[in-house]
Amino acid sequence: MSIPGLTLIAESINDSVPSTHVLFEENNLQGIVELARFQAEKGAAYIDVNVGLRTPAFMAEVVQKIQQHISLPLSIDTPDPEMAAAALEVYDRARSGDPIPILNSISEARLEMFDLYQKHPFIPILLATEGKDEFGGIKMNKTAAETHATARSIVHIARQRVEGLSNDKIIIDPGIMPIGSDSTGNFRRLMNAMQLIHQDSDLAGVNMSVGLSNFTVMLPPQKADGSAVKGPLESAFLTMAMPLGLNTIVGSVKRKYALLPPDHPAMQCLTDVLNLEGMEIIMRVMSYIS
Repeated sequence: MSIPGLTLIAESINDSVPSTHVLFEENNLQGIVELARFQAEKGAAYIDVNVGLRTPAFMAEVVQKIQQHISLPLSIDTPDPEMAAAALEVYDRARSGDPIPILNSISEARLEMFDLYQKHPFIPILLATEGKDEFGGIKMNKTAAETHATARSIVHIARQRVEGLSNDKIIIDPGIMPIGSDSTGNFRRLMNAMQLIHQDSDLAGVNMSVGLSNFTVMLPPQKADGSAVKGPLESAFLTMAMPLGLNTIVGSVKRKYALLPPDHPAMQCLTDVLNLEGMEIIMRVMSYIS
């Protein structure tokens, strides 16, 4: 992957990946190290570390083991404050050339994770996918305006909780969903939300990131003629999203991401999807695949 201005957090050390799950189940940390090394050699800027529902001690052990062999900074990927604390406690900045780690992910339901910053600084990934409702509970955002409002709110909270935290040290995740089942127009919500965030002067300079593989997770890897499906659609998304401020992805080092011309079939597909509703969206994606 070599798109100027795009930072890649390598996704493969994640318990949701079946082959990685097996490595964790077998306590094969050498296999995890080899996976980290492979991703580093293929151009990752950060190595994501997500051990699923295992113990904080196991998370700490995995972080230490990777850092003994790999000099890239890590992205600590967990919604569990105890897991995050354990990882940050053992994280060795000297091993990564001094960059602070990324902590993914903090939402308005997990604001206590900001308390870890004073002792162990990190770059937060802030989820704009879920915000507070009128009763103080947490709800999933369904519109671009709601996503934008949550982004503004959680960035404001981050600035309050962490003294001196500037927008360029914050990453917002506006949420990406599978395009293959998008009957509710989530892709349109995402694109419009990024535009609102990008145009908001109070959010000027913030970074934006998505878990890119989620976009094509339900699609076959190839068309009937053998041509690729996932890579071009992901590249089309990047082509459309980077001008709106997206500059970071959790993605695969095996994908050949590229910026595509407007007349590329994948670009035409996503452009059409923005103007469709309901099952017409899914039918357009299936038409592209076939």
